[in-house]
Amino acid sequence: MQIDKITYEDLSIFNDDEESSIFHKLNFTRTIGGQNRLLQFFNNPFSDLKHITDTQKILALILKNVDDWPGSISNGTIMVIERFYETALDEIPSHPNFVNAISYKLLHGPDYALLRYSLTHFSDFTRGMESLVKIFDEDNCPAMLRSYLHRVKSLLNSEEIRALNKTDKSVPFSAIQTVYYGHYIRERFKNNAFELIEIYGRLDAWYSMAMATQKFNMAIPEFIETNQTFIDASSLYHVLLHKAVAYEVQMNRESNFVFLTGANMAGKSTFIKAVGAAVFLAHLGMGVPANSMQLSLFDGILSNINVVDNIVKGESYFFNEVQRIRNTLIKITDNRKWLVLIDELFKGTNVQDAMKCSSTVIKGLIKIKNSVFILSTHLYEIAEELKQYPNISFKYFETSINDDQLEFSYQLKEGISNDRLGYLILKREKVVEMLEKL
Repeated sequence: MQIDKITYEDLSIFNDDEESSIFHKLNFTRTIGGQNRLLQFFNNPFSDLKHITDTQKILALILKNVDDWPGSISNGTIMVIERFYETALDEIPSHPNFVNAISYKLLHGPDYALLRYSLTHFSDFTRGMESLVKIFDEDNCPAMLRSYLHRVKSLLNSEEIRALNKTDKSVPFSAIQTVYYGHYIRERFKNNAFELIEIYGRLDAWYSMAMATQKFNMAIPEFIETNQTFIDASSLYHVLLHKAVAYEVQMNRESNFVFLTGANMAGKSTFIKAVGAAVFLAHLGMGVPANSMQLSLFDGILSNINVVDNIVKGESYFFNEVQRIRNTLIKITDNRKWLVLIDELFKGTNVQDAMKCSSTVIKGLIKIKNSVFILSTHLYEIAEELKQYPNISFKYFETSINDDQLEFSYQLKEGISNDRLGYLILKREKVVEMLEKL
């Protein structure tokens, strides 16, 4: 699935402010390697149904056995192993016996201490990887996961590692054991160790996706193989909100364009971002914030939400809006399936000009039947001329006024808003009063 940098920013997939970052909220990885792998997943949402459904099956299998997930593998464990291989040590005897083991302990005390300490963490890691194979390598294990488990089994398949995993965890390693296993993992197991760490990073990322799906009670979406582009979601909400109002979303070829109106702060931007985030998460193979969701496979998401001017290049806000629409048109006229999200089109010009430009763009976009569009605007007046097009649905967020106070229900309703609240807000914030006293 194609998503450009602007859309990632518009949907808050990543954000330096952790409270505003979808990635941060859904990150339950236990290791840095797992976090990096999860970051890679988020940067490369799937474009084919097989990878999506395989990932869904993997997450379901992890959740089925989540209580057995080994707690012995932590980020600290991984760091100890990596530092062990990075640290220079005096040569470890290759054929240890009581004499040379004790000699190494007495004559190379710091190295011996590091070796013994690292060996404890190493045995935790290999035992944990061995248990993952036993837990998940079953008949219904998805092929993608099974291939990694079989590789883990192969990497652990040595006499020394099997013996190490059978040692009593409650009993400290003897000097001979420390030198024997230490020499093996130092001299003969390095490549295997780093490959196992790499595989665990992937498993950790899947674990994180499964835990996020469970913790936030998200639904596994159902992808329908069809040439028609559609979204059908029940009680969909924005994943970053603690107390979110849910939406019913139905978009298809016959109704592929939502013309969204409502006052500022009424919920238009949140709704647009909620739909975009849900479609994005669905294409990762994880759960979505909804009671249920069916959708077609999308080729990409494009947004036009947080447009800015560019002082350095001398580009105006309006110019950048036009360029974003132009670039969007270039991409979505390729007969592929796109989700296009536009919030407050043409804010950078006067009202009359914005109305003409918006009407022209909308009348062009509605000709593209293989994509779906959500467009919000304050230009309610252009709605009338758009009613002739059967594939446009009109939705709005209602705002009520009670004793000069605005009340937002955040409920998505059928129709077109007529709210004109700018002056009321100006008055409520006592700006009018301040101006009158000048």
